[in-house]
Amino acid sequence: MKKRILALSTAAVLALSLTACGSSQKTEETTAAAADTTAAGSEAAADTTAASGEKTVIKLGVVGENNEQWQPVIEKLAEENIDLELVKFADYPLPNRALNDGEIDLNSFQHIAYFEDDCKNNGYDLSIIGETIIAPLGLYSNKIKDVSEIKDGDIIAIPNDATNGGRALKLLESAGLIKIDPAAGYTPTKKDITENPLNLDIKEVEAANTASLLPDVAAAVINGGHAVDNGLNPEKDSIFLESVEEGSDNPYVNIIVARTADKDNELYKKVVDYFRTPEVAKVIEETYKGAYIPTWE
Repeated sequence: MKKRILALSTAAVLALSLTACGSSQKTEETTAAAADTTAAGSEAAADTTAASGEKTVIKLGVVGENNEQWQPVIEKLAEENIDLELVKFADYPLPNRALNDGEIDLNSFQHIAYFEDDCKNNGYDLSIIGETIIAPLGLYSNKIKDVSEIKDGDIIAIPNDATNGGRALKLLESAGLIKIDPAAGYTPTKKDITENPLNLDIKEVEAANTASLLPDVAAAVINGGHAVDNGLNPEKDSIFLESVEEGSDNPYVNIIVARTADKDNELYKKVVDYFRTPEVAKVIEETYKGAYIPTWE
């Protein structure tokens, strides 16, 4: 079991490197036509486009395959001759890098805590331009039906990035499985665990791999998006679900991000406005059934 987890972790690192290279090469080939539009904040370009009647393309980076919530936005923008193109990435580290490098125009995949940590660590010049949803983190298992069934020495898989890993540890604390030093705040590490009465073996793996490990671990903490991608319903299938607090003080609110130079771009603000609508909220409710919670309802 541990060899498999180590192999998956190693494979994830290699896959990340290959995906990053492939994504960069593909974007260089396909986004040349949009580069002029995004080069200087796009407001002047937007005026020119409106006058000429030419179609405007906005490239939005997302993670995962389930993006039905964006369909009403795509349709509404299309009525104004604006093509919102979803650029799909396999792993969390890629969309911020692509946005900072000018390969896409916006991204929407991350919560505030992840965004702040990623920008700090990589020196990205990016800004939040709008809030979208909250995606509750869940503890899932193929072997047990309740947290009380977790036994001494059981293996628990959690995401390995700093913010989601810390959030996962806080979830395990809320479930009564461990205790964490309060001084660690929202982003504790395994070193901040002060009590582990069941001697749980907490394995850190790439977030995208947590669901695939369910046959081999007692339980796994899985992000909302990855849960949906793997056919899991957070409300029905999790054995413990994060209690979320709505509002700007919640570091786990998901966001739409632009380059700082473009943060006041009127076209990009329109993307935010069209997302935060009753139509999108209805799609989220009907499609994800609790996996995502709109922040504006």
